[in-house]
Amino acid sequence: MSEVQTLMDMGFPRERVEYALQVTSNKGVEPAMEWLLAHVDDPIPTRQNAGDSAVPPPAAEDSSAGAASSSTSGAGETSADSPVAKSLKCDDCGKVLKDHTEVEYHAAKTGHSNFSESTEEKKALTEEEKKAQLALIEEKLKQKRIEREEREKTEALQREKNRIKSGKDMTEAKRRMEELEMKKIVEQRKREKDEEKAARDRVRAQIEADKAARKAREQKELGNPEPAPSVSSTTVSSPPITVKSPPRDYTETRIQVRLQDGSTLQETFNVKEQLSAVRVFIQMKTGIESPFSLMTTFPRKLFAEDDYEKPLEVLGLVPSAVITMTKTAA
Repeated sequence: MSEVQTLMDMGFPRERVEYALQVTSNKGVEPAMEWLLAHVDDPIPTRQNAGDSAVPPPAAEDSSAGAASSSTSGAGETSADSPVAKSLKCDDCGKVLKDHTEVEYHAAKTGHSNFSESTEEKKALTEEEKKAQLALIEEKLKQKRIEREEREKTEALQREKNRIKSGKDMTEAKRRMEELEMKKIVEQRKREKDEEKAARDRVRAQIEADKAARKAREQKELGNPEPAPSVSSTTVSSPPITVKSPPRDYTETRIQVRLQDGSTLQETFNVKEQLSAVRVFIQMKTGIESPFSLMTTFPRKLFAEDDYEKPLEVLGLVPSAVITMTKTAA
């Protein structure tokens, strides 16, 4: 048990520690320590169990020696010739120990292995020694409590760091998912518009081909083909041609959107993207589901529904522009 080891580290024998914990109903280190300090000189009842392997205390040997001496005294010898062992002594450091339990604890703690019986009786602790031992124990408990609090603070700080890191990772992952989703929506709408435009172009081409074929048939039926335009040798004077510098080609444009609550959003778009991409960007960032319109202030222009299918460069929103979000007129 951790309580047993803690009290043994404070200098109490194992047998007294186990008995103190049993008396205090295993309520912890402090109640057991208070009982041990209050009953320093009290004897502990000996527990004789069938499976107990404890070495019998020196008192048993003393009783045997006493019995032998008493039997010898009957033969005319005195017991003063055979001294009685009252304690055990460490030959390595000279410390006097009360019983075999203290010997085992001392040997485990110091590594000493040479012990012998001694007639010197281990003295009980004085009041000053009790106070000094109590102060030492309280200091050890205080130090352990401080170490435990520091360890708990460190663990709490590490948990908070892990929580913050996990929150940042989740926010970053959510932002990336929103960007990918917005790009998918824009690309899908662009493909749909391209397919619609290609279909309209095919229809127009087919109409023009039908007109040309019908006109050719009519001319063939009339037998009067349309004369080819003659090239006149007369030179027609033309106005002078002024060479203008080619406009700069932009690939991106920076759009700033002013929302209805006064806040702004800013994003860079490709000049080939349609105005509907800006509307999708606003919906993704604000979560607004109700319909709204877009307009520019300089020059003032409210974009119509057809304008959302036009590229940004065609609408003159290059290389940068400020767009205002307004409510859709009923």
